[in-house]
Amino acid sequence: MKIVLAYSGGLDTSVLLSWIKEKYQAEMIAFCADVGQEEELDGLEAKALKTGASKIYIDDLSAEFAQDFIFPMMQAGAIYENQYFLGTSIARPLIAKRMVEIARLEGADFIAHGATGKGNDQVRFELTAAALAPELQVIAPWRDASFRAQFPGRAEMIQYCADKQIPVEASAKKPYSMDRNLLHISYEAGILEDPWLDAFAPEHKAMFKLSVSPEDAPNEAEYVTLEFLQGNCVAVNDQPLDPLGVMKALNRLGGKHGIGRVDLVENRFVGMKSRGVYETPGGAILHFAHRQMESITMDREVMHLRDSLIPKYGELVYYGFWFAPERLALQALVTESQKNVTGTIRLKLYKGNLMTAGRKSPVSLYNPHIATMEADPTKAYNQDDATGFIRLNGLRLKVAAQVHQQAAQKPG
Repeated sequence: MKIVLAYSGGLDTSVLLSWIKEKYQAEMIAFCADVGQEEELDGLEAKALKTGASKIYIDDLSAEFAQDFIFPMMQAGAIYENQYFLGTSIARPLIAKRMVEIARLEGADFIAHGATGKGNDQVRFELTAAALAPELQVIAPWRDASFRAQFPGRAEMIQYCADKQIPVEASAKKPYSMDRNLLHISYEAGILEDPWLDAFAPEHKAMFKLSVSPEDAPNEAEYVTLEFLQGNCVAVNDQPLDPLGVMKALNRLGGKHGIGRVDLVENRFVGMKSRGVYETPGGAILHFAHRQMESITMDREVMHLRDSLIPKYGELVYYGFWFAPERLALQALVTESQKNVTGTIRLKLYKGNLMTAGRKSPVSLYNPHIATMEADPTKAYNQDDATGFIRLNGLRLKVAAQVHQQAAQKPG
């Protein structure tokens, strides 16, 4: 029996590797995905083998993450509940996809993860597996009552590792949990479970890793240009970059100026509300710039149609349906809508603020000669035509008003 486990080398997954191996008498294959979290991965292989794994895969998926997951999502303008840039949500299907590939390479019948039974990640991992490899079974120890009974807290996990001589750093638990990747860092749990706590107060400054506070950002604004080709950013400040390079460059710029910090209470898929604090410096810039590029290149009705689907698209990503047929169908529409989203946006970054400082495109639908309040040299728009336009659009309103007025005048 072979089991592929999502593994980071931390306390939780070290315990999981040993506990699952012992319970199922299985061969354990560890898998660590590098999705831009910039954690130190040296020594991870030796640690996994000493903990009980027969093999470990450590795969750099950052380029694939940027190109095949972040960029298509940005083209869709996706955001969950008008605030969350979906940083954790969009990474999970990629990690699960690679787990499935490894399971097939190794001839494993099971995959395992350390997501809790209260969160969204368990759903994202398992829906991806269901879509890509329905024959695989999933082991989720946090949904196993015997596991929860054995490990009611962190102290029991530390003691377990000591007893088993599992090499972990048994440090005091942070007052919050965090998850990092190329798109963002999320912070939740612990002290952040109090929604009245001000996460951006000076005493919590050390929590943030990707960005300075707006108060500490430079006192001088910085301008940045983003060049788009068919809805994808292909250059920053005139330097051609691949998607991974774009995200790295924008993260540096956004972090320098305190861009992309969000504190929100969101609705988890499993039914509860959860408070999270997020840093998404590069993603916030890209999302904003992409929208500005669309404003001069996208047809009104196409834009309104696509915008009407943003809440649905955001839900599909958040809920874990990245590989579902409805998301793929929506993506086809998004791809079609982006064919002319080409040009350059200039932004002004200043103390947490994003401001548009210029737009230009070779396929711009904005025509200053038509939009001008002065005489229109093109004669493309005759203001007299607006009379009939307004009359026709007002017809149903007039008819309804007359009916109601007559009804109100009748006695009884």
